[in-house]
Amino acid sequence: MVKKFLVLLQNEFRGYNGTKLQKDVMAGITVAAVALPLALAFGVSSGADAQAGLITAVIAGLVIGSLSGGFYQISGPTGAMAAILMSIVASQGMQGVFLATFLAGLFLLIAGIFRLGALTSFIPAPVITGFTSGIAIIIALGQVDNLFGVHSEGSNVIEKMASYQELGFSPATATWIMGLLVILGLVSYPKSWNQKVPGSLVLIILCTAVMMLFDLPIATVGRIPQTLIGEQRLHLGFTLKELQAVLMPAISIALLGMVESLLCGASAGRMANQPLDSNQELVAQGIGNLILPFFGGIPATAAIARTSVALKSGAQTRLAGIVHALVLFLSMILLGPIMSQIPMPALAGVLIVTAWRMNEWHTIRELFAKRNWAAISLFLLTMICTVVFDLSIAIVIGVIGGCIFFIWKSAAITISVDRIDWARMNLPQTEKLKNWSVVYISGPLFFMSAEKLKSTLAGLQEHDGIIFSMRGVPNIDLTAIGVLDDFQAQAAKRNQLVIYTSLQPDVKKQLAHLWQDDQRKEHATVAHALANLHAYYEEN
Repeated sequence: MVKKFLVLLQNEFRGYNGTKLQKDVMAGITVAAVALPLALAFGVSSGADAQAGLITAVIAGLVIGSLSGGFYQISGPTGAMAAILMSIVASQGMQGVFLATFLAGLFLLIAGIFRLGALTSFIPAPVITGFTSGIAIIIALGQVDNLFGVHSEGSNVIEKMASYQELGFSPATATWIMGLLVILGLVSYPKSWNQKVPGSLVLIILCTAVMMLFDLPIATVGRIPQTLIGEQRLHLGFTLKELQAVLMPAISIALLGMVESLLCGASAGRMANQPLDSNQELVAQGIGNLILPFFGGIPATAAIARTSVALKSGAQTRLAGIVHALVLFLSMILLGPIMSQIPMPALAGVLIVTAWRMNEWHTIRELFAKRNWAAISLFLLTMICTVVFDLSIAIVIGVIGGCIFFIWKSAAITISVDRIDWARMNLPQTEKLKNWSVVYISGPLFFMSAEKLKSTLAGLQEHDGIIFSMRGVPNIDLTAIGVLDDFQAQAAKRNQLVIYTSLQPDVKKQLAHLWQDDQRKEHATVAHALANLHAYYEEN
């Protein structure tokens, strides 16, 4: 794996020159402008603080960016991770978050070493769309406190929403007006401007200026220490009991990190016309998340928004991601006191719009337009489970649901019984073959379709002979083979001749024992079988 990574770097930096360096620097600065407000927002929304978000963006940009499986991947804190972390902070505190991040990093590293990067391909697309929408709902609902200046309690968004009934809901006028203005500003901000100067950065700067000028009664981000080592961070000496307590959250973080990073890489790889090395990406994500908690960072993963900005800004190599991290670090050192005055409703407004845009609206509209009820059911099931439970449970339920829908759909085989059409076969009719029929089967024969096959065969006992035309049967399992075996045994007692035709290679191999004696035949096609039958009866 190390050798393969060195070859990747060699190819990436072949012919590197001053022009490419200039493009990387400009792309890195542009990405930093997009990442700065998001890092602050995701740090706060996760239940940590703004500094944790900045530390995560800087360390992830340096470490994960340097080791990534694709030069275009930009990693940092994301809204999806923030949605998971809220419940961990409520139940386990920040030490629980740090420990879960460390464990998740270990799981990701192991996944990369054992080349498990292809596992995400087993997750159905509606499941991915569903948990993305579920996470968007969690992010949006999680910002109600900051948007309206109210207070809630609970370990998840459902409990928080329910707590307003007891705690009351009295929005602070200045707070919700500022949050609403930020949302309206982001929605109306011209796309052409956004490509040059991110709307979120412009609006946060304006809101911060207003706060500093008028000293409004609105909650702010608070002090941002000008250091990469947070006051709260993971310390060695944790116990086995502490590890067990965060095992399930760590699995959720690792699953999300894997899915989000590899999906981001797949999308960006098409934009860059250079495929992602998925296993190297998992190694990079693993190492980065192993290191982050010791600095006070929260989980990081590749982010499609920042990655796409890097590519559109002309990034040539992974140096763009490293430059973005260095610019964020300088911002922390030089602008820390100013950033501490950023109003919370401004960040809430940015997160709510981000949550809305996270939804894969094109895919969702297509699902409902095509009335694909199985896919729609998977989407809704996963979305609800993500909000009610957590990501790992939602993915497991979604994958199991996908398997059930697939099996149910696969069980819908087609079986039809027809009398022999001698004119169509261009053969003279023979009285001895008058009571013969052809059974056409299409679809996989397995345990869920075996009962339909059995009931069809029960009505063929009075026929002198049967031809099974099975061109449309791609595979067959032991249950269906058993049904054919039983029918064949009863047919032998009735002196009923049975012929199998047009078998797929695998099916033919599994059914070869059915025509080992002279009375059990297998022919290439129905026409061939009929021609042989006609000749057989003419001779006898």
